[in-house]
Amino acid sequence: MALPSPGRGSDNTELNQEIQTRSLQDRVAIVTGSSRGIGREIALHLASLGARVVVNYSSNSAPAESAAAQINASSPRASSPRAIVVRADVSDPTQVKSLFDEAEKAFNSPVHILVNSAAVIDSNYSSLANISLEDFDYIFSVNARGAFLCCKEAANRLQRGGGGRIIMLSTSVVGSLMPGYGTYAASKAAVETMVKILAKELKGTGITANCVAPGPVATEMFFSGKTEEQVKAAIDVCPLGRLGETKDLAPVVGFLATDAGGWINGQVIRVNGGYV
Repeated sequence: MALPSPGRGSDNTELNQEIQTRSLQDRVAIVTGSSRGIGREIALHLASLGARVVVNYSSNSAPAESAAAQINASSPRASSPRAIVVRADVSDPTQVKSLFDEAEKAFNSPVHILVNSAAVIDSNYSSLANISLEDFDYIFSVNARGAFLCCKEAANRLQRGGGGRIIMLSTSVVGSLMPGYGTYAASKAAVETMVKILAKELKGTGITANCVAPGPVATEMFFSGKTEEQVKAAIDVCPLGRLGETKDLAPVVGFLATDAGGWINGQVIRVNGGYV
C-alpha cells in the first residue's frame, strides 16, 4: 500500500484545522462573566470556533469591550460584529431575560449555547461558623440563583433539535471539600445537582446540559485573599505541579459546545490536573 505523500498529509492537516475552526460556525453563544478570567478565555475560544458571542459583564465594561474588540478584530471581513457586549446581573431574572433578548436581536437568531461562568467567592475564606449571613446570601444569589435563572431561560429559549448546549461552570472544591470554601462549594454543588436533573428534563429537545468544574486556576478570583503559602499549597496538591490556566479550561468547554460533544449529557467534568 502506498503511503500518502507529504503534500497530501499537509492538505489533510489544513483541512482538519479548517473544519475545527468552523465547528460552531454562526451559532450564537452567551458566556456570562466573560469580561475576564476563565469566562473571557471561553468567549475567545468559542469565537475561534466560529461562534457569534455575547460577552457579558455585571459592573466593569472596559474588559468586556476589550474582549469583544479582540474577537471582532479577528474577523474584520465579517459584515456584522461577531461579538457584542451586554451588561446583566445573572441574579436578576429581568436582566437574564434581557441578556437573551439582546443576543437574539443582535444576531437575528435563537441562542444555541449558554455558558454560565459568572460567579463570586468569599475572599476571606470564612468558615461556615463565621461567615456573615449577608455574604452567604450574596454568594448563593449569584452562584446558585444566577445559575438557576440562566438554566431556566436557556431551557425555554435555546435552539431545539440539535446544537443546543447548556454548560455551567462549577468547581472541583465540591470534590475536595476544602475548609474555608463551605459556602462557595455548597452553592456550586447546587449547580451540579440542577444540571444533572435538567439534562433529564430536557429529554426530546436535543439540548445537552453539563458542568465543567475547574480546580485552582491562575485568575484574579483565585489569587484574591490568598497568601503565597496558600498558593504554593494549591500547587503542591496538584500531581502536575502547577496551577491551571484559563487555556486549560476553554477547549473542554469548546468540545462540549460542538457536535462532537453531543453524546455527553448530565455530566460533571472535573478539569483540574488531578487536584481531586
